[in-house]
Amino acid sequence: MTLPKTLMQMVGAPTTPPPLDACAVVMIDCQREYADGGLPLPGIDAALAEGAKLLALARGRGAPVIHIRHRGMPGGLFDPDGALFEICDAMAPAVGEAVVDKSKPNAFAGTDLAERVRATGRETLVVAGFMTHMCVSSTVRAALDLGFGCSVVAGAGATRDLPDGGGGVVKAADLHRAELAALADRFALVVEDAVALAG
Repeated sequence: MTLPKTLMQMVGAPTTPPPLDACAVVMIDCQREYADGGLPLPGIDAALAEGAKLLALARGRGAPVIHIRHRGMPGGLFDPDGALFEICDAMAPAVGEAVVDKSKPNAFAGTDLAERVRATGRETLVVAGFMTHMCVSSTVRAALDLGFGCSVVAGAGATRDLPDGGGGVVKAADLHRAELAALADRFALVVEDAVALAG
């Protein structure tokens, strides 16, 4: 049996990401709501640990880091006036790192993220964070339309179980894997962990 190929493989696109110092790192919604709030994600501790490794590597290589926070409605999920809105300690922004608040899944929508990335002189993003099927996917897909290349760090992301519409459940691990496969077809290079970006 012949193994399937991604569209990127079919056209001979590069299969390895560019050097990390040539990229801007975008950490999406690494907020407490997903760790100890109303949307706890399976595997969140391991994903945060891998995200912390990515941040350390990016800072060591001089790659610019931009943190995204989802701003919800007061009294609801991601309440901007509540503690669960804040970025998890393991992923806390360092001095000088930008924080961009968004209100939609796509982090470029209604924000200055594209301008901030372009100001760094980078054309490629390294993306990690939450949730894989929602804000990570929406942002990576929009990045292509805006002319940015993307790499996604699989181990530094997670999602949650979803109903499948037929009375069953799509488990978080399966959804995470499927969404990464969809992104890898055309929208991004998917790497397992931060080590893959070490060069």
